[in-house]
Amino acid sequence: MSPAPAPLPFFVYGTLRPGENNHAVFLRDRTRSEEPARLAGAVLYDGPGHPYAVEEPGGVVRGELVAALPEKYGEVLTALDRLEGYVAGDPRSLYERIEREVTRETDGASVRAWVYVAGSTVTARLLVGGQRIESGDWRTRCSAREGW
Repeated sequence: MSPAPAPLPFFVYGTLRPGENNHAVFLRDRTRSEEPARLAGAVLYDGPGHPYAVEEPGGVVRGELVAALPEKYGEVLTALDRLEGYVAGDPRSLYERIEREVTRETDGASVRAWVYVAGSTVTARLLVGGQRIESGDWRTRCSAREGW
């Protein structure tokens, strides 16, 4: 049996961001804080319908740092792993949950957080023919495409 993961906040950059559909389903009333943040060393690709972060030096992905309520942490972690198709050690996982440093926009502080990045098979496909979101911001991409 593997040890329980550290109760880190989550860096969310797509449909889990405040105001997006999956935030309402999986995070509403389960968080104690949500604040703008950025992840350096990654770029964003269109899923479509949802984004994938892929680690790449020089890139930046914008999103939010979300801290779950302590009493809801296990429930949130399980729900997000399921949503993201993450199974520890399974190379077929759509996403991998990794621990990375993210930077809070409010004060520039560096914070360790869980980040769901594209799994290895998905990454390989994206690098060959994926549509990169140059801004690194899912909301900017959605706004430009949908005319918001």
